[in-house]
Amino acid sequence: MTPELLILLAAVFVIAALYSSVGHAGASGYIAVMSLMSISPLIIKPTALSLNILVASITTWQFYRSGHFSWALFWPFAILAVPFAFLGGHLALPTHLFKILLGLVLIYSAMRLLIKSEQAIDVKEAPRMQAIAAGGGIGLLSGLTGTGGGIFLTPLLIFMGWADAKKAAAVSALFVLLNSISGLAGNIAATKSLPPYIISMLIAVALGGGLGAYVGSRRIQSPAIKKLLAVVLLIAGLKLIFT
Repeated sequence: MTPELLILLAAVFVIAALYSSVGHAGASGYIAVMSLMSISPLIIKPTALSLNILVASITTWQFYRSGHFSWALFWPFAILAVPFAFLGGHLALPTHLFKILLGLVLIYSAMRLLIKSEQAIDVKEAPRMQAIAAGGGIGLLSGLTGTGGGIFLTPLLIFMGWADAKKAAAVSALFVLLNSISGLAGNIAATKSLPPYIISMLIAVALGGGLGAYVGSRRIQSPAIKKLLAVVLLIAGLKLIFT
């Protein structure tokens, strides 16, 4: 095992642990690390999505077992997200300025979470049509950016008062899982390339994702989850702007 591979495995382990603790799977982090290590773009996207599917599966299970998942909150966001994620994966648009704008939005969201991380929220029901429309838009964004969409859904649920931090994380985990499966299906026609060390990467993210999801779903409180989410959003936002 080469030093470069050890660094890659350590990096994806840490990313999976951090992201899974807030209901995400880490695609934006995996993409950033593999880009820095000069891995072929044809390999990066399907690899990141494959890792995303595994970590999101573990995270979904952990948050569901802990009693934080809400089907009534989840399905309106998911109903259009999956087909729009598939569509976004097929679109070839000039996305440089688009990614910068999204990155700035994520950084702004992170700042708001850090400022308001100690404040309790009055949870209310998400309006059905707003949730369906937002889910479709987030699904399209997830396809365009090669992520599962959790970096967009979780802060939306919290800011709008539609869920507390743990319920938002639980709903986002399954949302990310379905969008990642859809995105990988959309990408499979273009390339079927995966690195020979994909098994090692899957083991690393399984360990990291299992640890992060367990801690996030059972051990840490909502204010701490919001702070962790803010860190995740900062990483994702900077990645969108500078890569």
